[in-house]
Amino acid sequence: MSVSAQEQPSILGDTIKKVVFDPTTYAPAIIAYDATMRDWNTSQPFFRNGFVEHNERFTLTGRPNDMPVSYEVGRKRILSDALVTLEISVVNNTADRLFERMLITRFPEHRKMVQVLGWVERGAVASFMSYQLSARHYRQAALNTQRAQQMGFK
Repeated sequence: MSVSAQEQPSILGDTIKKVVFDPTTYAPAIIAYDATMRDWNTSQPFFRNGFVEHNERFTLTGRPNDMPVSYEVGRKRILSDALVTLEISVVNNTADRLFERMLITRFPEHRKMVQVLGWVERGAVASFMSYQLSARHYRQAALNTQRAQQMGFK
């Protein structure tokens, strides 16, 4: 049974809907935000006790090992970074969905395979981005927590 052109969803509307409802669109931004905020939050006891920030993005001068920006400025930078990550995910997933649709139109007999490959691509990109943007921060947050306890910081 073939679907007439009038019954098919619009390319733009269908693509937007699929990107909006795809968790791989949001996962990298959410995970990166969580990891960086944990790192930032667990760094605060050190800053209150005179320690410097090693990450130049979060120092007053923009150089490593200097005084940290305020908590609010740091939080805004982290949110801004997460929004950039979300933007990258949206672009990737939109391009993937459009490419997937083009392949399905060209090879309708391989619809399921094309959809699975698209899912694999989106999942792989989201996983890679999430790991790259968060692993270092999760490790640092764990170290910060451990060191703060050892030093008696709250």
